[in-house]
Amino acid sequence: MRPGRQLALLGAIFVILASAVWFGGKGGWQDRLAPNLGLDLVGGSRVTLLAQTGADGKPPTTQDLEQARRIIAERVDARGVSEAQVVIEGNQNIVISVAKKGDDAINDVGQASQLFFRKLLSQTDGSGLAAAPQASPSPSASASGSPKPSTAASPAATPKPSVSPSTGGTGGGAAMAPTPTPTPAASKSPTASASPAAAPKPSAPADPKVTVAQVQAKVGKAAWDAAGKLTAVAADPAQLEVLQPFAQLNNFEVALLAPKVQFYVPQVSCEQLDKRPPGSINNPDAEAVACEDGMKYLLDVSKVKGTDVDKASPQIEQNTNRRVVSLDFSSDGLDKWTSLTKESFNNEGQKCDQTALGAGSHCRVAVVLDNKVISSPEIQGVLGDDSVITGDFDQKSATDLANNLNYGSLSMTFLQQEAQSITPTLGGEHLQAGLLAAGIGMLLVVIYSFFYYRLLGTVIVLSLILSAALTFLALVFLGREMGFTLTLAGIAGFIVSLGVAADSFVIYFERLKDEIREGRSPRSAVPRAWVRARKTILTANAISLMAALVLYLVSSGAVAGFAFALGLATLIDLVVVFLFRHPIMTMFARTDAFLSPRVSGLGRVLHEAKEAK
Repeated sequence: MRPGRQLALLGAIFVILASAVWFGGKGGWQDRLAPNLGLDLVGGSRVTLLAQTGADGKPPTTQDLEQARRIIAERVDARGVSEAQVVIEGNQNIVISVAKKGDDAINDVGQASQLFFRKLLSQTDGSGLAAAPQASPSPSASASGSPKPSTAASPAATPKPSVSPSTGGTGGGAAMAPTPTPTPAASKSPTASASPAAAPKPSAPADPKVTVAQVQAKVGKAAWDAAGKLTAVAADPAQLEVLQPFAQLNNFEVALLAPKVQFYVPQVSCEQLDKRPPGSINNPDAEAVACEDGMKYLLDVSKVKGTDVDKASPQIEQNTNRRVVSLDFSSDGLDKWTSLTKESFNNEGQKCDQTALGAGSHCRVAVVLDNKVISSPEIQGVLGDDSVITGDFDQKSATDLANNLNYGSLSMTFLQQEAQSITPTLGGEHLQAGLLAAGIGMLLVVIYSFFYYRLLGTVIVLSLILSAALTFLALVFLGREMGFTLTLAGIAGFIVSLGVAADSFVIYFERLKDEIREGRSPRSAVPRAWVRARKTILTANAISLMAALVLYLVSSGAVAGFAFALGLATLIDLVVVFLFRHPIMTMFARTDAFLSPRVSGLGRVLHEAKEAK
């Protein structure tokens, strides 16, 4: 055996790992060598999400909450936050806790991420400027060519993003191109919505503390009845005066209005609509109202949903270098998408009025995520291929949207009830106490090793130091590359792994003594003891690894961190055993000191061996 080769391999591993840690980091040496620490060590954030009650007023079921917890946990993990804690508290709350560096990862993980494709039926100004009646409104061209009073100044035309056929991230399709926003005008309502609403009806559950009766009382009977009779956007000065109380509604109260009322009442602005609680327009079988760039859209029922998307992935279009989200539809979803684009391209039933048409006189389709319109392109052809969503995306927002769509939409909506900043004071005290206890324990091991094994104690100490160095470098590297976060539970896993390392020492050294008792010299006993002890050491470490793997697979949060740390330390112990402990023992066996009973710690065994002869 040539121990120099094994020691050289170990040295190469150490140099490569240390170089990856040093050159892969940024800043000073403290930043380069800093591992990711968990919530209990450095503090962080805790957010409590309150699940909204259903239409029947009952809290969500245990199964629904568990499904939501799982989806939220997957979303957080997908954003590179390791060991985030996502737990159910009570019968309506989900609590998310992440370390300080992961604060941004929980800002919107509670969003329902329900994606709908809705045909745009009509649009009007959403600034709320028409709330103040004007004596002589300026005329503008309507769909029929007859003059109608304008409710607001026309915004400048702005290019719209498009949903186009996907060509693997190149954005090469030309069936759907950007279209300028048409000049809004107060026009007749779409054909499908010509009948007056009898009375406003809630479009979605909002704040359970607010009721429709309270909203009706707040705006007054005259305004309520006038809004329910509207069949087009109000423009008459007398009507605007009656509808003025709607401008005083908050986001929860606006969410309780029927879609037609939200659209036809000019006093209901995009500022109010954008602040509606999550899930306000999540009913795919009902019309909805949403905003984009200050314009208020009346949207048709959703005929294509996010659940029809088989896979979503963030990409960069080669021609434009803009970030998009590529959508691969399922078989049924692709049929629905083709049908929707055909219906929109031909404006079947003339459901889209003039304000909703693009430059090519074709209907537009709004891509609606939760309460927001991401884009509303004109359909310029019947699309039968996969498509991409374009918008004002950066790398993070495109990746987050793709992850949310891939991991599924939440079956319920949440309100952020509480957000807390957690200080690391308590965890720091526990860490100091744990490190002190570990230090005392290590000192006792060192004293006992030198007292009982003499020179062999040096092998134990050097092995522990080397294991600690490799473990630390691995922590920094894994924290940087895969987001591993060290917590108190992880530290406990590393401390427990010391028992496995101690077992391998005892097995090897006691087997060495057995070989000497059988009459072999100390030098010849070393390789024989290694062969006989190796199987036992491998078996013990394999059991520890399997236990850590099973625990990691069936657990989450802090328990998973404990299992990961235990498994990592066990692997490093195997590396040290084969590449350091055995080779260094082979080298020691060739020295004169190893043959000295007083120095090597084998004196009593050698004495017993001589007496046995």
